[in-house]
Amino acid sequence: MEYKPRLIQKYNEEIVPALEKQFGYKSNMQVPRLKKISVNQGLGAAITDKKMIDTGIEEMTMITGQKAVPTKSKKDISNFKLRKGMPVGVRVTLRGDNMYEFLDRLIAVAIPRIRDFRGINEKGFDGRGNYTFGVPEQIIFPEIDIDKVSHINGMDITFVTTANTDKECMALLKEFGLPFKNQNK
Repeated sequence: MEYKPRLIQKYNEEIVPALEKQFGYKSNMQVPRLKKISVNQGLGAAITDKKMIDTGIEEMTMITGQKAVPTKSKKDISNFKLRKGMPVGVRVTLRGDNMYEFLDRLIAVAIPRIRDFRGINEKGFDGRGNYTFGVPEQIIFPEIDIDKVSHINGMDITFVTTANTDKECMALLKEFGLPFKNQNK
């Protein structure tokens, strides 16, 4: 028997019927779905400390289960002592089974470990059915050994969906289990 991530089964059996009912889709192909999850980490201090990029790549690879790549600066900025082509961060784009495994670990393990957590902010939608939110520190992921961390770095996580509106995207992410802040306060 072939292994399938738990959230793929949940999407097919629970989320698709719930969204069809909520938005009145005529076909299950109209139901929004996740295309990819992009995880980015800016390491501005890497300009002076070259080892930060290597540790950032190592940590991001452990967190996501997929090899991270460095992001390079696009132009020179003399005030920051930055030259074009210098590494300034790391990124990973997750698709398929890796994406669903990461989302499952994010919802079930990492987000509950955020200090003073009151829900994910609802202001991260871009108007085209995509959502971005920031994680304040990488140590919320259980794959990271706190004793070996030299710098606490945050990261941005972007969910790219096939949804046409922010309302559809929010409904999809809520069905997956992302804990948004209560609007009724």
